[in-house]
Amino acid sequence: PSCVLGIDLGTTSVKAALVVGAERGHVVAESCSRETQAHTSSLEAGPQGMEQDVRRIITALNECLAALPQQQLQRVSRIGISGQMHGIVFWKGDQGCRWTQCGTGPVFEPEEVSHLITWQDGRCNPTFLSSLPLPQSHISLATGFGCATVYWYLKKSPDFLKSYDAAGTIHDYVVAMLCDLKKPLMSVQNATSWGYFSSRKKSWNTDVLKKSGFPVHLLPEVGDPGSIAGRTICAWHGIPKGTEVGIALGDFQCSVYSCLTERTDAVLNISTSAQLTISMPPGFQPPETPDPSSAVTYFPYFNGDYLAVAASLNGGNVLATFVDMVARWTEELGLQVQESAIYAKIIKAALAQNDSKLSIHPTIFGERHIPEQLASVTSIAVSELSLGHVTRALCRGIIENLCSMLPVQRLMETGVRRILGSGSALARNEVLRQEVERIFPFPVVYGKDVDAAVGAAMVM
Repeated sequence: PSCVLGIDLGTTSVKAALVVGAERGHVVAESCSRETQAHTSSLEAGPQGMEQDVRRIITALNECLAALPQQQLQRVSRIGISGQMHGIVFWKGDQGCRWTQCGTGPVFEPEEVSHLITWQDGRCNPTFLSSLPLPQSHISLATGFGCATVYWYLKKSPDFLKSYDAAGTIHDYVVAMLCDLKKPLMSVQNATSWGYFSSRKKSWNTDVLKKSGFPVHLLPEVGDPGSIAGRTICAWHGIPKGTEVGIALGDFQCSVYSCLTERTDAVLNISTSAQLTISMPPGFQPPETPDPSSAVTYFPYFNGDYLAVAASLNGGNVLATFVDMVARWTEELGLQVQESAIYAKIIKAALAQNDSKLSIHPTIFGERHIPEQLASVTSIAVSELSLGHVTRALCRGIIENLCSMLPVQRLMETGVRRILGSGSALARNEVLRQEVERIFPFPVVYGKDVDAAVGAAMVM
């Protein structure tokens, strides 16, 4: 039987999954993931920049595919690709890659390609963003968005842009290389995440952009999510030449697609960041203009539908920062403790501490709708200073912050009946799960994990 290959190009790792259809739905026959270790310093933006080496990402992708069974790769009938949204990579249209031979067949290697400037990039501060023209879009512009990054180069380093004639997300780049697209093709999902795109009209704000000197020739063509972008030009890792490749999709939408079966379900995902998501009723259209102070964003989904998303920048990364802080304090005191050991001990301490009056607002990374509001700790009493109290309050703060963005009342009004809990941080942290159940008055189902690679395959 034929199978579909799903690929997700994530912030820290690449995943590939071979999915076959079955009577009871989709079944993952094989999967593989590799850490990219692609983070690299930004020459132009300095410490505010967040960039990744595209070569390392493609190396991890090739390692993933090489680890999958050749027999099954030869039976792949379609390829679905998702990846991290908002970010941007630039390349030369006719020199984006070169194809070479390896043990598993032809592979492509990046050539005239920039670094990937990721969604976490911080070079566009609020002052810079306020100097840009207003988008005709329901999404407020934020740092890390593709179009904002292009404006930054236009104003700070215009010569950089002269070296390239194509741009897209990292997953748009992979699709363009596989299919040898003369002009990149981008889904409505990814285009919306770049800013200056009207998802209602399915078009870029070209008039607004041209007036301000924006290099509109860099903008990709746009198509519907779920449509075919092209066919593979080589027998990639043994996958037959001429295999259909879907237009690149948003990792968030694919993650939700992999687990959301009922409109009455809400999806709570906590991994590096955190999201609480509900389906909007059929026919819903977002407002014409953005509300910069709104904590809820409307993401284009599939078949013209939208998701309402409270997308917090503060999730598992907050706990990771806390663990790192404890480790550094310990080191400064002349002691050595592994971070993994610290993590296990703080969770154990918090489980023994059922409650805490300590109040932690954990937004150390800010939030897109209030970037200037950082973290704070209040109600600090002598009795609340144990590691257990602090960890318990920190976990509660992460959930309360999400709940403040998309309140329980709104969930009830939308008809939510249960919550699907997923993500690595939620899976490995019982304290977080306890706080979810304490704060939300719905049944919570765990274990139906979101998987963008599987979602990308299911869409196909």
